[in-house]
Amino acid sequence: MFTKILIANRGEIACRVIATAKKMGIATVAVYSDADASARHVKLADEAVHIGAAPSRESYLQADRIIAAARQTGAQAIHPGYGFLSENEAFARRCEEEGIAFIGPKAHSIAAMGDKIASKKLAGEAGVSTIPGYNDAIAGPDQAVEIARSIGYPVMIKASAGGGGKGLRVAFNDKEAHEGFASCQSEARNSFGDDRIFIEKFVQEPRHIEIQVLGDAHGNVIYLNERECSIQRRHQKVIEEAPSPFISDATRKAMGEQAVQLAKAVKYQSAGTVEFVVGKDQDFYFLEMNTRLQVEHPVTECITGLDLVELMIRVAAGEKLPLAQQDVKRDGWAIECRINAEDPFRNFLPSTGRLVRFAPPEQNLFQGETDGRYGVRVDTGVYEGGEIPMFYDSMIAKLIVHGTDRDDAIQKMRAALNGFVIRGISSNIPFQAALLAHPDFVSGNFNTGFIAEHYPHGFASEDVQHDDPQFLVALAAYMHRRYRARASGISGQLAGHGVQVGEAFVVVTLGQGGEQQYHNVEVTDYESQSGASTVQVGGKSYRITSSAHLGSICVLGACNGQGFTAQIERGTPKNPLVLRISHNGAQIDAIVLTPRRAELFKLMPYKAPPDLSRFLLSPMPGLLVDVAVQPGQKVQAGERLAVIEAMKMENVLFAAQDGVVAKVAADKGASLSVDQVILEFE
Repeated sequence: MFTKILIANRGEIACRVIATAKKMGIATVAVYSDADASARHVKLADEAVHIGAAPSRESYLQADRIIAAARQTGAQAIHPGYGFLSENEAFARRCEEEGIAFIGPKAHSIAAMGDKIASKKLAGEAGVSTIPGYNDAIAGPDQAVEIARSIGYPVMIKASAGGGGKGLRVAFNDKEAHEGFASCQSEARNSFGDDRIFIEKFVQEPRHIEIQVLGDAHGNVIYLNERECSIQRRHQKVIEEAPSPFISDATRKAMGEQAVQLAKAVKYQSAGTVEFVVGKDQDFYFLEMNTRLQVEHPVTECITGLDLVELMIRVAAGEKLPLAQQDVKRDGWAIECRINAEDPFRNFLPSTGRLVRFAPPEQNLFQGETDGRYGVRVDTGVYEGGEIPMFYDSMIAKLIVHGTDRDDAIQKMRAALNGFVIRGISSNIPFQAALLAHPDFVSGNFNTGFIAEHYPHGFASEDVQHDDPQFLVALAAYMHRRYRARASGISGQLAGHGVQVGEAFVVVTLGQGGEQQYHNVEVTDYESQSGASTVQVGGKSYRITSSAHLGSICVLGACNGQGFTAQIERGTPKNPLVLRISHNGAQIDAIVLTPRRAELFKLMPYKAPPDLSRFLLSPMPGLLVDVAVQPGQKVQAGERLAVIEAMKMENVLFAAQDGVVAKVAADKGASLSVDQVILEFE
C-alpha cells in the first residue's frame, strides 16, 4: 500500500480524498494555485506544493508541475479527483512512464472512452444498447440534414469531444439541423480544438441514469447500482439520488450487466461511470463513460456502505476487489444537492467573495461509512471566513442525506437545507428547496427537461411557495416576544419606563417593491423555561417551542408538535429593524410592532429607490474582460456592451434600450463587485 499520495485537484474533492487517505494512514500532498494558498485542502494535507497562478491553465492543468511536485515530495501515487486532468489520457500515461501510480483507470481505457464516436462503436461491439444514429464524423450541414431525416426527428447533434453541455443541440426540423450543426462545430472547435460532429436520435422524455462500476487489475468488474441524475439545468446536474425512483429491478440488472460488459471490454481498473439515457418505456441507450470519480459518488456510498475513494486507492495499489456482485447491497435512499455559489434570483449568475458565515447542518455520516445509520453528510472545500475565488467552478459543497426510503430522504434534505447557513455570497439553496417541494419531484414524475419546463423564464422568489405562509409570520412574532422578554430582564431600567413585553403585536411584512402587509398577532402562554408560546394569527393557532440561543441564525424547534429548522436574523444591511425569516426556501422580511406603533408606521413616507436606468451595473462579481463601446457612441437595444468572466463562465451584457454612452466607469481587466457601475448613459 502507498505511504504517500498527491491529490492533483482542489476544493471539496481534494478534501474528500484527504479524508479517506487519513483514515487509511496514508500521508497526503496538496497542490495549490495563488488563489488557493489559504484553501481548506491545503490546510488539511500533510504537505502542500505551490504550482502556479490562479487560472487553472496555469496551475491545475500543468501536468509537468504536478509530476514535479510528486517527485519533490516522494508521493508514490496521484489521485486526480474529477475535472482538470482526471480524464486526460496523456497525463495518466505520463504518470505510468514516471513510475507514479495513477489512482484511476489505465491510459488505454481513458483513450477508448474519451472519444464519443469511438466509444459508441466500442459499446455496440460489447453488446451495449446504443442510440440509433450516425457515428462517423459528418462533413457539413447538408449531410447533417440528410442524416437527421434518415434517423427521424428529433435528433441530437453532438461534438465528439464535447462535455459539460458544450457542443450540443437538439433539432426538430431541417432548418434547426442545418443551423445546429454549424453552431456545434464552431463551439466544439473553440472549446475543445476538435470540430468532429455526430448525430443520434433524441430520446423523448429522457431520464439520465448512470451505473457506477468498479474494476481491478485482476479482471474483476462489478456494478454498484444506479444513480438518478435527471434534475439538470443547462446539462449540469443539480440533484442526484440513488436508487432511481423510475427503473425496475429488471432494468437495473440489465443496465448494470451491460455497464460491466463495457468496462471489461476496455479492461477497466478503478471506479467509473457508464451513463445511459432512459426513455419513458424504460428503453435505455449508452450515452458515454466517465473514466473518473463522479461528483455524485456519495449517494452510491450511502446506499452500499462502500468508500469509493478507498477502493480506488486499493485497486491502484494492485489489490483485488474485496467483494463480488452478490455482495453489493442497496440500503435505504440517498439524495445529494449541489450547493453552488450563485444567485438563483439573478439568473444563476456566479457569486464570489468572502464567506462571512458558513455553518453546514450537523452531520453524522462519514464518507463511505454509514454503518447502518441514516443521516446527513457534507462534503466541502470551503470554510467560514474563506474566500470564494472567481477562477473555478461554482460548487462549494455537496449536501447528502441518507434516509430509510425516498420520502424520508426528501424530508431530511429539506430540513438540512433549512439549517445550512451561508452568508457573504449568494447560494442556490432557495432553488434546491423549491425543487424538493415540487409535486412532480416528490412523486418521481420528472425527466431531464424538468427545470426547463417548470422554470422556463428563470427562477424568482414567487416560485418558492410556502405551504403555510402564516407560519413565517407566527415565527417572527414568537422570536420578537422572546427578544422582548430578554430585554425586560435587563437591570438598571428607569422605574416606570422599563421594557414592557405585551401580548398584542402587528407583524408588518415588507415586499421588494415597498409594499406592506399588516398581520394582527397575539402571543400568549409564554413559558421562559421551555421557550414556548402560543401565537394566534389569521384565525390559526401555532404552539411554538424552541430552546435556540437568541444570537444564533439557525433555529431548531417544534410547531404544533412538528419539528422545524428555520433561519432567523435580526437586521439586514438596508434595515436594522427587520427580522428576516427563512424556511423551506421561502423568506420574509418583517417588522414586529405594537398596535400603536403600527398605526404610526403606516404614516411613514415611502422612499422610492433611485433610478438606475442610466447605468450599466455589473450583475455579478467578476473580471471585466471586454468593454465593447466608447464614450459618445450610440448604441441600440440588444447591442453588446461588455463581457464579465467568473467561475469558468463568460457573461455578455447587452443594451436594454437605445442610448448614447456618456462615460466608461470601469476599465478592461478590472475586478468588479455586484452592482458596480460599468457604463453611464446620457
